[in-house]
Amino acid sequence: MTLKRVEIFVHGRVQGVFFRYTTKKIAKKLGLKGIVENMEDGSVHIIAEGSKENLIKLIEFARKGPKDAIVTEFKFKFQEPKNEFKHFSSL
Repeated sequence: MTLKRVEIFVHGRVQGVFFRYTTKKIAKKLGLKGIVENMEDGSVHIIAEGSKENLIKLIEFARKGPKDAIVTEFKFKFQEPKNEFKHFSSL
């Protein structure tokens, strides 16, 4: 399996709606490693590494978020993996 890395930026009503919790749960289920964190500007930032197929599944989730989220802006970019994570965590 070839590892890929994706960095995701999600804006809107994305804090206080279980976005980090749900992202972590889905990422772990998909076998991804990385982080999800709330940013000071109210956005959520995600970095994940794993198979491209599973990263695409995470991107599809993050584009909408959990049921109470309202995503108004969504950006992602694929990058070269850095193998810096041992598991998926929420900061």
